[in-house]
Amino acid sequence: MSSKELRLIEELKIKQGDTWRVLKIMSEFVRGFDELARVGPAITFFGSARLTEEDTYYKLAYRTAFRLGQLGFCIITGGGPGIMEAANRGAYDAGTLSVGLNIQIPKEQTPNKYQNVSLQFDYFFVRKVMLLKYSFAYIIFPGGFGTFDELFESLTLIQTGKSHKFPIILFGSNYWKPLIDYMEKVMIPYGTISKEDLELISLVDDPEEVVAKVLAEAEEEIERLRREEPGSPILEKLEAILNRKVLR
Repeated sequence: MSSKELRLIEELKIKQGDTWRVLKIMSEFVRGFDELARVGPAITFFGSARLTEEDTYYKLAYRTAFRLGQLGFCIITGGGPGIMEAANRGAYDAGTLSVGLNIQIPKEQTPNKYQNVSLQFDYFFVRKVMLLKYSFAYIIFPGGFGTFDELFESLTLIQTGKSHKFPIILFGSNYWKPLIDYMEKVMIPYGTISKEDLELISLVDDPEEVVAKVLAEAEEEIERLRREEPGSPILEKLEAILNRKVLR
């Protein structure tokens, strides 16, 4: 077989592989949209997979998810251990929908057992779309590169108008304050971000602060939906959540 024929065969193999990859990506999107269509309003939790249940932030993530779950919010996480497990566990114990969007990676990502809905993804970017699309707010606990990636991607999407504005709540001032200080003292003076960009972030240390911020956002969203989308199923769910808050 000539070198030209061999090269042609290799090119065909590459094209065939790319075609199947595109179909696989499409199938992950379709499966995700189909499975999560009934989810919402949902709160997405991020944070380190390395924290154990003895860790203070694990306990706080559990309490936060439990409180939000009691009110009727669904809880979404990346489905793994650590903070993700704590949030799914809190949701599970509260009796609300506990969703885990798992990713196939070599280390750390073992699905936790506190999920009513568990999906597996091979592609990070498909999973990111699912985490964002169905989220009413982001609660971001201390974490590593993956957590920072989710934080800065969400800020970028809102800043550039590619996503609607939604609450981004950083939990744990001891962990996050140095980052906020860097933004204020270095990035703003350099002009790489504006002072208004920092208004996209809230910093909290208590589960009840999270609940208060999420409920305040829910009240604003109800007013918007009544004006613009009175038939939205999310409107009815948010109204039920606020009614539950009043009864409590």
